[in-house]
Amino acid sequence: MLSTTHPKLKPIREKVEAGARLSAEDGLLLCEPDTPLQEIGELANMVRERINGHVAFYNINTHLNPTNVCVYRCNFCAFRADLRDPKGYVMTDEQIVARGREAVEHGCTEMHIVGGLHHQKPFDWYLNIVRILHEAYPPLHLKAWTAVEINWFEFLTKRTVQAVLQDLIDAGLGSLPGGGAEIFHPSVRDQICEHKADADKWLEVHRTAHQLGLKTNCTMLYGHLEQPHHRIDHLMRLRQLQDETGGFQTFIPLAFHPANTGLSHIPKPSSLTDLRTIAVSRLMLDNVPHVKAYWIMLGVGTAQVALSYGADDIDGTVRHELIYHDAGATTPEALSVDDIRRLIAAAGREPVERDTLYRLVVREPAAPSRGSVRTAAPCVAG
Repeated sequence: MLSTTHPKLKPIREKVEAGARLSAEDGLLLCEPDTPLQEIGELANMVRERINGHVAFYNINTHLNPTNVCVYRCNFCAFRADLRDPKGYVMTDEQIVARGREAVEHGCTEMHIVGGLHHQKPFDWYLNIVRILHEAYPPLHLKAWTAVEINWFEFLTKRTVQAVLQDLIDAGLGSLPGGGAEIFHPSVRDQICEHKADADKWLEVHRTAHQLGLKTNCTMLYGHLEQPHHRIDHLMRLRQLQDETGGFQTFIPLAFHPANTGLSHIPKPSSLTDLRTIAVSRLMLDNVPHVKAYWIMLGVGTAQVALSYGADDIDGTVRHELIYHDAGATTPEALSVDDIRRLIAAAGREPVERDTLYRLVVREPAAPSRGSVRTAAPCVAG
């Protein structure tokens, strides 16, 4: 039994204890600043432990951003560059394969691939990135290209989303990341990423991916121009698609970092906002198995606390992350496995290494860079 005593939370507590679904109105109430955060956290923790027990997942992963040259000019992005910008770059095939080799040598099970939409590169260039990495390192799971990038490939090729995704699957694609969702509501989306794929297109890409058997993640960028009702609308639309397909594995709330962006006048969200967003997300997304506290954006301390506010995953080693560090993230460029296991244990959780599909990874003590994958993650109640 929870210690919740605030009268406005009593009906929500009764729903959570009964395993009943919360409404949009419930979500808005949870977002109100006078609704006690600690009690919301207790409710979210109840759901988190009901689904995932006491474990906290992590993986050994690396990021690959093959180019930062981008046709879009989203005003929340500090990563993009123009074609002739001195900071613009395009990686060669040799550099990309070398990054794959480095990943495997460091025991990575996943490579997370996203980047700019280079208007002079054809779809085959992006497809080839997946192909050459998969051919060189077949066991490395390639989680590649956001729905916004898939939509760009659709535009380049004049082919369907399904056809584009099938080409990528045939080349070695393993799953889709959840980026590009930002905020679905057009009143906000039109201000922060006007020309980018809209909410309906983002959802269509993920729906199609799920129909093709791909697992995907989903995200929400918060702490910029949006209001609580925009966040709840976003979560409700994700929940609706998950009811339809069941293909989302993990929800990742992404805290906006304003430095070096067109919205640099906006203060970054506080740790209290971070924790409330994570907890409310866990309570609203009752059909998404995992909620991630992405330490790169939250900071290590807040990510640790989030493991008691609804989050059951802390991401991974995250080698070579550029996008959020360009936007002012002051977190380390990477964490070691020992660091991650210590911070999870210090938060009172059991650290469990997973692969991208949440299968347990077992390492050989004499050769920790090598690991075998079991078919299911442990200690998961649902």
